[in-house]
Amino acid sequence: MPKTYSDRLSAQDNSFLLMETPNCHMHVSSTLIYEATQLRADDGGIDFQRIKQATESYLHLIPRYRQKLHFIPLENHAVWVDDRHFSLDYHVRHTALPRPGTEAQLKMLSARIMAQPLDRTRPLWETWIVEGLENDRFAVITKIHHCMIDGSSGVDIAQIMMSTDPVPTIPEAPNFVPRPAPENSELLREELWRRASFPLQILKGLNAFVAESEDVAAEVTARARILWETLGQGLRASSTPMNGPPSPHRKFDWYETPLSDIKAIRKGLGCSVNDVVLTIVTGAVREFLKMRGACPENLEFKISSPVSIRKEKEKGQLGNRVSSWIISLPIDEDDPRRQLERIHATTQELKESNQALGVEMIMKVAEFTPSSLLSLGAQAVSGPINSIVTNVPGPQIPLYLQGAKLVSIFPQVPLLGEMGLGIALMSYDGKICWGFNANPDIIPDLAAFVTFIEQATLRVAESAKVNLLGKGENSEPKEGLPAQRSQKSSSKSNGHQAEDIVLPGGDRTEPTSA
Repeated sequence: MPKTYSDRLSAQDNSFLLMETPNCHMHVSSTLIYEATQLRADDGGIDFQRIKQATESYLHLIPRYRQKLHFIPLENHAVWVDDRHFSLDYHVRHTALPRPGTEAQLKMLSARIMAQPLDRTRPLWETWIVEGLENDRFAVITKIHHCMIDGSSGVDIAQIMMSTDPVPTIPEAPNFVPRPAPENSELLREELWRRASFPLQILKGLNAFVAESEDVAAEVTARARILWETLGQGLRASSTPMNGPPSPHRKFDWYETPLSDIKAIRKGLGCSVNDVVLTIVTGAVREFLKMRGACPENLEFKISSPVSIRKEKEKGQLGNRVSSWIISLPIDEDDPRRQLERIHATTQELKESNQALGVEMIMKVAEFTPSSLLSLGAQAVSGPINSIVTNVPGPQIPLYLQGAKLVSIFPQVPLLGEMGLGIALMSYDGKICWGFNANPDIIPDLAAFVTFIEQATLRVAESAKVNLLGKGENSEPKEGLPAQRSQKSSSKSNGHQAEDIVLPGGDRTEPTSA
């Protein structure tokens, strides 16, 4: 009898399945924009077959892309098994924007794709090739379930998929021979054995802990304090106009800033890039809440800021190696320099207190926790945070997809609980690409928030006495409602008019929902 194959999800990876609801899809997405010239087909369109062939050539480097979920009997926990019926045609899809092919139309299409759940009976990813984008460009929209990827491993996948060489090549793809999946009885037997071995595994962990610790009592006390503080962080957050009942609809917008601008601000203020980003977000949140009639001085606005704990030897591996900081943004403060000083003090304190270690400890404990309890815990964790802000460093050299140069990459993060907005950033080739994923039932005026981000960037730069390279692409801050973005700026972060997007099958988006 041939040997079977399965790979049990870690507790952290499985938690993203447990957190998923009809109104909260736990996949991440990116919209990548390319120059089209090098991938033009003879008929004038994009050479879709070449892209699909290239995709197939690297799949063996990412085995998870040909694996699907199989749930352990009597358990709300899954294993990965090879998909015997894997079809690349299902996962790599081809569509086009209607004329004129504006970025506003692409944003609406990206939002609509983000709003649709992935099929759990198949490998949990999709790639959409989108033709018809103005200025001789095309887009690729990727969608991957969070249970198989975090931000850092996602960067690695992008680098595998693309090349630093503008000369297109397609290596020969090895044959895929799916391994047989275990029977349910075998999975159940393995699970019972795993549970029976819990005491031994815990004992081994304690022995290793004692061996690594110089002062066991002090270490236990410190870790217990970290764990208690970490659990307590999520219990206090205000209800704000940026939060509300979850819905499956999504709205997407983006914005670009030169990385050199953010680095200049960082140098001028003596802090980290992440401190600068969080200060910009603080200023935008404060102004947006004021626009909605709220008083920021009376609110506490907590964000989750994921922190990668992926080790060097783990690079290139799928799955999640991520922890999280929970940060209260100083929205009660109007002065951007004071905002940054408070954020910098908070992040320094978090580094010293190892709050991220507290979250990692929770996930380690979760490995020995029944899935029924994990399900309740996962639902509880997603509740008391107002938003998420994640900042992923990407490659600082140009990348090419079969000769087509990647121009920009705009990430999208899922919305948890009653979040109305999630913010994701990725640096690439000298720029920072901001992606804003919103629930339009809570934040229909997403364009206003993006304008506040632009204005907050200017204010933080002014406080650091930095002249921005991209200043001409931003409108000056004005009192009251956000200023209109300039003509040049709107070409990058633009176009919020209501437009219909035709998807395969004739489906259409609504103007403010996806």
